[in-house]
Amino acid sequence: MSYRDLYLSKSPLIISPNEDSDPAAIIYGIPFDSTHSYKPGTRFGPDAIRDAFNNIEIFHPQFQIDLASVNIQDLGNIHHTVNVEEMTDMVNKLTGELIKKDRLLVILGGEHSLTYGTYTAFPKDTGYIVFDAHFDLRSEYAGVRLSHAAYLRRVVEKNGAENIIHVGARSFVGEELAFLKEHKIKTITEKDIRDGKGPKLVNDMLSTFKKTYVSVDLDVLDPAFAPGVGNPEAVGITSRELFDMIYAMEGHKIACLDVVELNPTYDTGATASLAAKLISTMIAMNIK
Repeated sequence: MSYRDLYLSKSPLIISPNEDSDPAAIIYGIPFDSTHSYKPGTRFGPDAIRDAFNNIEIFHPQFQIDLASVNIQDLGNIHHTVNVEEMTDMVNKLTGELIKKDRLLVILGGEHSLTYGTYTAFPKDTGYIVFDAHFDLRSEYAGVRLSHAAYLRRVVEKNGAENIIHVGARSFVGEELAFLKEHKIKTITEKDIRDGKGPKLVNDMLSTFKKTYVSVDLDVLDPAFAPGVGNPEAVGITSRELFDMIYAMEGHKIACLDVVELNPTYDTGATASLAAKLISTMIAMNIK
């Protein structure tokens, strides 16, 4: 039995109008938020993203790609658990199985702790670029070492820091900043983005990797653009600034995209729409 058969349960899916061809992307969701530190509810994120995706336009004129003619294979969600170790073990095994298909993998969150399980399933030389208001480098949070506020520290401890790029942090504690400097983690700062340097820095940094894992914590955006997140932080980047950096990835091999921390309980629909647009754009961009 495969991990796909063992761990996945059918749920409302992204509608694929063309199931006869090979999939351009494989999607699955992780409805988990048991280490949340502020607003619970991101476990409902995967299906909220699907609902938005099924109700936005998916033609991309800049790439001349219409996803309505593309097979997008949505496998559903993993079985729900409140145990973070069980969740990360489950998604590590499942991701390791799915990446053998050599298709763009899209993972719907759920809180950011899931990325410890998914990213570490890839070869260690896989680049990792994360867009996030927070560094998530605490030694622990609320007495828990494997937490959405500490997952990146666990990644560094397991894989090292040389392939990590952090974009857009604006809220952190001294402990995290010290760890960041000690391990020489590469960053693209908010000031870099405000000064218009973000897209070029993203393009230049990704050029050092054969393939890259992209992680987007939606709280990297200002709450004016993305109110529906678990830990909103004021004075963030705009949706246009984020998408300009995403477009800068064109031509690079993107192996995986995860979109995390969508909290539909507090959303107006704007955050889910942004998440769906982000996924649609990444799929279209990687078909070319």
